[in-house]
Amino acid sequence: MAGHSQFKNIMHRKGRVDKVRSKIFSKLSREITVSAKLGMPDPDHNPRLRAAIIAARQQSMPKDNIQRAIDKATGANAENIEEVRYEGYGPGGVALIVETLTDNRNRTGGDVRSTFSKFGGALGEPNSVTFMFDRVGVIVYPAEKGSDDAMLEAAIEAGAEECVSSPEGHEFLVGLEDFGAVRDALEAKFGQPLSSKIEWRPRTMTPVADDQGETLIKLLDALDDFDDVQTVYGNYELTPALMEKLGG
Repeated sequence: MAGHSQFKNIMHRKGRVDKVRSKIFSKLSREITVSAKLGMPDPDHNPRLRAAIIAARQQSMPKDNIQRAIDKATGANAENIEEVRYEGYGPGGVALIVETLTDNRNRTGGDVRSTFSKFGGALGEPNSVTFMFDRVGVIVYPAEKGSDDAMLEAAIEAGAEECVSSPEGHEFLVGLEDFGAVRDALEAKFGQPLSSKIEWRPRTMTPVADDQGETLIKLLDALDDFDDVQTVYGNYELTPALMEKLGG
């Protein structure tokens, strides 16, 4: 019975991993399709598409999947997917920005609104929380690409605003107008980054008590479960105790 139970546990875990992988692929495919639709279907002439393909490769998405996602942006079978951003407040008064790619605004808006309400949050009007964030380019390289000093020097040479280094890697922060040029300069020096994208970065953080933090995490998980939701940004700061609990 122990062996049988172990096999079932392995299969159950594999099922969970496959489900998560499928969800990641779905989100990446939508980003590729929209990127190809908004620009050219050639990553060499479409920076956003190139970034989307890099992200897909980092998740080991097969080449055929990537090409199918590009093909969906053109021709008679092109999908009508658009970008929609939602803003609101979650538990503890934290500001949240939800970026979605959807083929049905009514469905996505209803899903996001009801999820906020379920976990004690509330959606706001457009631009109701974005003033608390900066829109910046973020280019990430692994730690082994160079020392902290060397990467800071590379950031200055390339025209990045800042390089934040940690044991996990190096983050180059770039103004939107310089994003393409800095990314190209860094790629010429270090090769393809782990990721390169435009993000919302909070200007200040909002501390959240543990009980509200646990509800906030449930809200974030619920939002992430929707295929239409690509990314959720927030200005929340969880306590070390809750972070340790979540890590466990």
